[in-house]
Amino acid sequence: MSIRHPFPQEELARRVARACAALSVNGLDGILISVPESIYWLTGLDHWGFFAAHVLVVNRNGEMALVCRAMEQITVDNQVRNAAFYGHKDHEELSDYVLKAMADLGLKGGRVGIEKRSLFLTPRHAERIQEGDADWVDASGIVDNLRQVQSPLEMDYTRKAARAADLGTLAAIETVRDGASDYEIAAAYHNRMILEGSEYPGFGPFIRPTTRLGEEHTTWRGDVFHRGDAVFLETCAAYRKYQAPMGRLVYVGSAPAGAEKSAELAIKGMQAICAALKPGGKAGDAYAAWREVAASAGLHDYERHHCGYLVGIGFPPSWTGGSMVTSLFPGSERILEAGMVFHAHSWFTNTGVVDYFISNTVLLTENGAEILTNKTPETLMIR
Repeated sequence: MSIRHPFPQEELARRVARACAALSVNGLDGILISVPESIYWLTGLDHWGFFAAHVLVVNRNGEMALVCRAMEQITVDNQVRNAAFYGHKDHEELSDYVLKAMADLGLKGGRVGIEKRSLFLTPRHAERIQEGDADWVDASGIVDNLRQVQSPLEMDYTRKAARAADLGTLAAIETVRDGASDYEIAAAYHNRMILEGSEYPGFGPFIRPTTRLGEEHTTWRGDVFHRGDAVFLETCAAYRKYQAPMGRLVYVGSAPAGAEKSAELAIKGMQAICAALKPGGKAGDAYAAWREVAASAGLHDYERHHCGYLVGIGFPPSWTGGSMVTSLFPGSERILEAGMVFHAHSWFTNTGVVDYFISNTVLLTENGAEILTNKTPETLMIR
């Protein structure tokens, strides 16, 4: 069976050319890339081996070398067509091979970027690499920024992921009942989203009862739901590593008085966010629009850290797309562009109104925002 590559050669070539142009703009002779999402974006390498440091060495001419454990050679040979392989044994130092690759690519003594914000390059590796002969520059975010606007192929992958997330979420909601455990709900979600074509997502899904509603990043652990509980569902599916997160809140058996108004408020908030997402606009405008909706309900002091963030390629341990969270935060001056994809949140919990929240994968097009996770109702759901 032939190896199926996620990206055609011409798409990878365009990306490498963009990376080289970015090196030129930043006055760099080369860059060491250790963020798995960026390595995948430039080479198509898709595996779980990223738990151990990988470094992609790129020079301004577009020549590339991939440094990682020697045992990954078969995977790299099968998947990577545009970078030379430098494999180190486990008792050898990654840094020695990185410096050799740099020398082979003409970067010795050059001005070279290193991603200091990367989660996957340990201080030991970074310190030993920077003992090498180069003028070192912090290049964090240079390639991450290039990934933020998706190509037509990437958008297609995101749409496929969004469909799987939607249908998986519907299956999870159908499993909610008095006496259901979060194991059952998680199993129903995974079964449906995988059968709909999803790979493993960056993390999650997050499934929590009312008692743990405020815990941002915890998930199922054996809780049983009962009448009157709220079931928090924040889910995600992935297609060719493109992430599509979404979320809903479901009440079991009955909902408290005022829940319907809270659902309407969350929907208005989502509508306001989407209306503010415009090519050429600012990321902070989306937060301001959502905040106005909150204030209109009397929540004048209610603030959140953001009302969404950019998503795209994602490897564990997150679906946010690497070592940074690029969010729709208050006052953000980031300029929005068509082709960006967001996980947009309209979140009202632990406030003066009944708890409710919705979130969606939203694609910014030339004509405005398009909600991709549009099969699961946003209205109040009681199971």
